[in-house]
Amino acid sequence: MINARRVPRAETGGRQVIVKKRSAGVAVNGTLGGGMAAFLLKDDFDDLTCSEYVRLSDNPEIMTACLRIAELIGSMTIYLMANTDKGDVRIQNELSRTIDITPNGTMTRQQWMTAIAMNLMLYGNGNSVIVPHTNAGLLKSLEPISAGRVSFNPVGGSYRDYRVVIDGVERRPDSVVHIVYNPDRQYPWKGRGVTVQLKDIAKNLKQAAATENAFMRSEWKPSIIVKVDGLTDEFSTPEGRDKLLESYVRPSRTGDPWLIPAEQFSVEQVRPLSLNDLAIKDNVELDKKTVASVIGVPAFLLGVGAYNQLEWNNFVQTKVRSIVQNIQQALTRALIINPKWYLQMNFWSLLDYDLSAMSNILLAGADRGYVNGDEWRDRMHMAPAGLKDYVRLENYIPVDMAGQQKKLVQSDGA
Repeated sequence: MINARRVPRAETGGRQVIVKKRSAGVAVNGTLGGGMAAFLLKDDFDDLTCSEYVRLSDNPEIMTACLRIAELIGSMTIYLMANTDKGDVRIQNELSRTIDITPNGTMTRQQWMTAIAMNLMLYGNGNSVIVPHTNAGLLKSLEPISAGRVSFNPVGGSYRDYRVVIDGVERRPDSVVHIVYNPDRQYPWKGRGVTVQLKDIAKNLKQAAATENAFMRSEWKPSIIVKVDGLTDEFSTPEGRDKLLESYVRPSRTGDPWLIPAEQFSVEQVRPLSLNDLAIKDNVELDKKTVASVIGVPAFLLGVGAYNQLEWNNFVQTKVRSIVQNIQQALTRALIINPKWYLQMNFWSLLDYDLSAMSNILLAGADRGYVNGDEWRDRMHMAPAGLKDYVRLENYIPVDMAGQQKKLVQSDGA
């Protein structure tokens, strides 16, 4: 028998949910892991079927994957760069300090960028909005707006123009920073995130967790079954059954043998049903791999498989880099007026390189005059030592000057 009640919208954040409970004493039978299994559910066990709405932010695997990407993005230094005749150079001024060090008075840069990335990846369904605050034309702070405060309205029947609604107030899109992830097919200016791809997987993972919790809480998995003649008077009451166990089964000392009447008792040892029999582990690992594939993170970040350096570096250079470029381009378009300036985030700092390998690469560049001593010391996490000169070994010369080496030029008396 299934009892259902309708939960008020106030308890579910505006969603109408039907909660089901299974009456006590109902046996649930089904084929699990290739065999037949039976569970006797107690009064406090909810129905194992997860039929209600599952939010992606409530799923541990999806939350972990998105938060990992957001934390990596939050750890990157933000450079203010300028195009010059001699190449792009980094600029350090009050604007670069505001964006990279003090973007918000109540948060660190790490927290600020992590919040922006989490809105983009998860909470905002592919949309992250930042409101710039200025004073006398100068940028003072950048406020990330929580996803629940923002909505987007097309203007009239237009597919191109829209308004950003924050706390009920409409704003033009050029007055805020609007970062989009996975553009919508009908309105490309709006993101759609990864909701559609992950909603079924999130439900499967929640179902697996509910089944595992119910199984672990169940008392009905004994390893020994004692068959007793049901006609005995003692078997008719709980007190009588306890008396039988105390008299015949439960030993007085650990290790003592049981002495039971053969005509009344029969003892069998059984292997209790385990989670492996339910085939939950394999299904959960498959769902975790699917989550990792859809979001774009290595599976080992979700506890599946071992760490792989090549896989990590590929993750940084592809997935993280693409999201970072999206963020830095949106910030540049909204905040930078000078056409020769732009913002750049240092994703190279996330790559996993062995320190000795990095040292050898830089030393090879130093021999050719591409790297100076202080640049090498910086990558080795050492303080500058005033080694600003670019030096080159004697034999590293242009090909067209190879014949002018002194050792190859013969003297007049030769």
